[in-house]
Amino acid sequence: MSSFVEPFISREQWLLDPNVTFLNHGSFGAVPRAVLEHQRGLQERLEYNPTEFLSYDLPEALRATARKLADFVGGNGGDYVFTENATAGCNAILNSIPFSPGDEMLLTNHGYPAILLAARRVAKKTGAKIVQAAIPFPLRDEADVFAAIEGRLNSRTRLVILDHVTSPTALVFPVEELTALCRRAGVQVLIDGAHAPGMLPLDVPSIEADWYVGNCHKWLMAPKGSAFIWVSPERQTEIHPLVTSHGWGKGFNDEFDWVGTRDPTAWLSVSAAIDWHLKAGGPLLNRWNADLVEMAALELAARWKTESGGPAGKAASMRAVRLPLEKQATPEVAQALRDMLLREHRIDTVIVAFGGNLWMRISAQAYNSIPEYLRVGAIVSALRA
Repeated sequence: MSSFVEPFISREQWLLDPNVTFLNHGSFGAVPRAVLEHQRGLQERLEYNPTEFLSYDLPEALRATARKLADFVGGNGGDYVFTENATAGCNAILNSIPFSPGDEMLLTNHGYPAILLAARRVAKKTGAKIVQAAIPFPLRDEADVFAAIEGRLNSRTRLVILDHVTSPTALVFPVEELTALCRRAGVQVLIDGAHAPGMLPLDVPSIEADWYVGNCHKWLMAPKGSAFIWVSPERQTEIHPLVTSHGWGKGFNDEFDWVGTRDPTAWLSVSAAIDWHLKAGGPLLNRWNADLVEMAALELAARWKTESGGPAGKAASMRAVRLPLEKQATPEVAQALRDMLLREHRIDTVIVAFGGNLWMRISAQAYNSIPEYLRVGAIVSALRA
């Protein structure tokens, strides 16, 4: 495995409960103490003089943070705005596109459930239709992803929503090539990059999608409520926030930067999170996490005599491993297993029902270690004894 700056391996850099085996960084992230301290300082400044902070300091502070974010994930700061999470960003985009009856929105069967629900709501309102491309899982060949998407594109396809990293199955999709495929068909593309910032090397504009949304609270480890929307310059006049406020009609940045009074310190702390991430190794930290989760997945699959969900060497910081349990693969059973592991064993991980099987999605972050995965492996093995 690769290595990175030694002090940041310590779990003490986070506030995490020492009595919980936390293998679930992918759901909500975990904010380092230093970044939380930065946010608290901003909150104190806000409360010391709310009018000065919100009315005078905030506009330029937001744009400066957007420029710092652009330096990290590519492009120009003016093409980025902040939102609470990737789901909110996708909703703003979906509700801004003028769909017509008969238009099709193409998603995959690996998409995040909340985004599918948002698409369904917009489709019901506009008369558009939801189409899903079935990508096999376990995935053995990326060619299957291209075949599934290409097979569902047609003259009615208005929008394709692609996950950069799939939430339930932890697959990394080749979004650059998939976007090119869609663009050749004359179809607009929205990338749900909820997990990508801080997990994968990113140059958002080079993907050449129309829209890209990403969370900063997950793998970049900024405070909860920090996410971004990137919009290609030619699309910015078309996209509006879900809340209409004083910035309406003044342009992309103004409309999103102010939608009413709220605590903006999570967004302003993205700069501190970027600094912390880079100090912790940046690309080396990402490689460490990818190596750790790949090793853990191999160990679990060997112990359970099952399989990992994606091609070898293609993991980022999450992996799905098939459970060896003869139980019905339903969301209810998956949730019950997850609850049992947390309640009885203090293990926080994700169990999903997918493709007729139960899968455990494990995450890897700098505070994790192989013995933690071996512990969950032994507990699950005991369940089938």
